[in-house]
Amino acid sequence: MSIYEIIGLFVFLYPLYMSIVWMIGGILFSLRREGRAEPQLEVSPFFTVIVPGHNEEQVIEETVLNLKDLNYPNYEVIVVNDGSADATREILDRLVAENADWLRIIHLEPNSGKSKALNAGILVSRGEFILTIDADCLVDKDVLKWMAHHLANFPRVGAVTGNPRVRNRTSLLAKIQVGEYSNIIGLIKRTQRILGKVLTVSGVIAAYRKSAVIECGLFDSDTVTEDIDITWKLQRKFWDIRYEPRALCWILVPETLKGLWRQRVRWAQGGVEVLRKHLDIWKDHRHRRLVPVYIEYVLGLLWAHTFMAMVFLWLFFVVMDGVCRYAQVPVCSPVMEVYQRFFLGWNPLYPRWYGAILGLACLMTFMTSFFIDLRYENRAFVKYYFFVIWYPVGYWILASLAAIKGVYNFTFRSKEVTVRWKSPDRGLHTLKSSSRTK
Repeated sequence: MSIYEIIGLFVFLYPLYMSIVWMIGGILFSLRREGRAEPQLEVSPFFTVIVPGHNEEQVIEETVLNLKDLNYPNYEVIVVNDGSADATREILDRLVAENADWLRIIHLEPNSGKSKALNAGILVSRGEFILTIDADCLVDKDVLKWMAHHLANFPRVGAVTGNPRVRNRTSLLAKIQVGEYSNIIGLIKRTQRILGKVLTVSGVIAAYRKSAVIECGLFDSDTVTEDIDITWKLQRKFWDIRYEPRALCWILVPETLKGLWRQRVRWAQGGVEVLRKHLDIWKDHRHRRLVPVYIEYVLGLLWAHTFMAMVFLWLFFVVMDGVCRYAQVPVCSPVMEVYQRFFLGWNPLYPRWYGAILGLACLMTFMTSFFIDLRYENRAFVKYYFFVIWYPVGYWILASLAAIKGVYNFTFRSKEVTVRWKSPDRGLHTLKSSSRTK
């Protein structure tokens, strides 16, 4: 078997195999762990809800007011304004004056990054448990009950990640992400939980045992994805990480290619940074259960690079094929020989049955995730399934390019730079609101 055939097999078999694993793991998790209708709580430990934000004038008031009447008796809310340059400070000062009995505000100057904003909130918190959410996140009224069920009843649980749902569903990009969040956030986390270790909590909504986070040294500022890093730090201290799909929240996803690109590059870069930071798990057999998660992420990055290499080679040979048909160029013969050996053999991009099988496997994983998540959505949720056809067509290419760019950013990033956040793309409706106020 030639190297070309081996590469082709890898590009074809890796996503096919992982799709099967995710489907089986998601179904097993759903059957075994999602049957209970109400959380079981004998006591209601005190929670601190921390909302870090930077330049969030378009969404912060709605998020804070949504936290006012949760179905939980003991909690406080701390909003950390991290050096905002817009009207976020004025909005928060007004809100705390009207809701001083349950709301506290911290103003940081200058912009120091999400991790330091979270640490500032944790250090002044009164809660035994911490819930962190993003500034655009609207939580379900029962979210603290479901988080407390794990943290209060199981003393080795260090963190619980929730189930983010997409609420801006107007553009094609947003509709594709409805299915993607069910698949990647939902199905994969269910599978990882069945296998024992997870890659990351969801930064948009996660609950922590405060003593566990302090034991790990709080959140670090040396990676662009503090959620992935804290997950690995907790698991290396042998804290359990759980996924609770009934801890629901609704978030705004990017609706522009630029915003989506920036988000996915940051995710990829942060993942590589965490792999490098925790490379020494290979030296300690006690962390052997983290090894499969590590390997799977590395293989995913390798697949992105080989997949895009094949895409570019295929495009090159298609162009050269056209040139060679109409021009007698000396380079044509060796180029077309390589083309016939590689792209007419084991190549999933060539329009034979390989691509059809991959597309079918992708659609089946989405169907599985949609079926599992129907209990958390209304019937209109099903219509978004018909938009996921774009996922294997174009979304794989964007995600693969973002992974490559993330690796590049990691390779050439200065190690002395402290990570600070930029205002994310919160969807088209916030962009329109922002333009009207200027």
